[in-house]
Amino acid sequence: MTKKILAVLAHPDDESFGLGGTLALYKQRGYETYYVCATRGEAGSADPEFLQGYKDTAEMRTDELMRAAKELGLKEVHFLGYRDSGMPGMEANNHPDAQINHPIEEVAGKVVKHIRTIKPDVVITFDPIGGYKHPDHIHIHRATVMAFANADDPNFHPEAGTPFKPKALYFQVFPRWFLRVMTRLMPLLGKDPTKWGRNGDINLKELAEVDFPVHVRIPTRSVSEMKRKASEQHASQGGIQMRRGLMGFVSRVFGEREDFMRAYPPVEGDFKRVKDLFDGV
Repeated sequence: MTKKILAVLAHPDDESFGLGGTLALYKQRGYETYYVCATRGEAGSADPEFLQGYKDTAEMRTDELMRAAKELGLKEVHFLGYRDSGMPGMEANNHPDAQINHPIEEVAGKVVKHIRTIKPDVVITFDPIGGYKHPDHIHIHRATVMAFANADDPNFHPEAGTPFKPKALYFQVFPRWFLRVMTRLMPLLGKDPTKWGRNGDINLKELAEVDFPVHVRIPTRSVSEMKRKASEQHASQGGIQMRRGLMGFVSRVFGEREDFMRAYPPVEGDFKRVKDLFDGV
């Protein structure tokens, strides 16, 4: 039986920028890969040139995602139907359809439906701080953890299908050495590490202080071209520049790899880091 991996994230581009190499690698190995996306990225800013031919940002970013999905070889892409909440302090925070304005259990009910339908062996989501503290990332992390924990409970959203328990749950994590390197390199290039990102609303120094264990480190150099092509589909969000800019430079110098913390099964005692999400599960 073909093994399956389900990524549950928040926005179009999360599937490419963060763990695109992993999804591409397992697809190349013959696994089925799926993506559940909580929103359509409505709050993401984009230059007018990228919106030509689209009715709005959501339609544009959805199209970018579907093109990226083809590059990564994703079998299916599903949307939960929420609206992008934006970063803290944005007007988008207050929209009634914003993901963060819906109860965690409600969102978990939608996630568990996809878990029970797809029946993945492995589920992947963000770490507890959502990578860079984006409210939607943290919210979908919590909802996915709840959905995973209760997926085999017939009393948890019984309308969402027959109970099913995946074998493992992973959090994608950013190695703190990587962030520390970036915070040292950026000033040399005239950039402020406390105001990183397209909108200057990400504090890399703050993020570098939060550490999570790395249980799986996946070498992705063999699929770097697939990840590059997928990332470039998200041109409105700087996909091309990200691969050619500072992050691309650091990745090329220190190695192309993606890191994961295993949340389930729980890791006990001394754990030797592995290179496969299915090792030990």
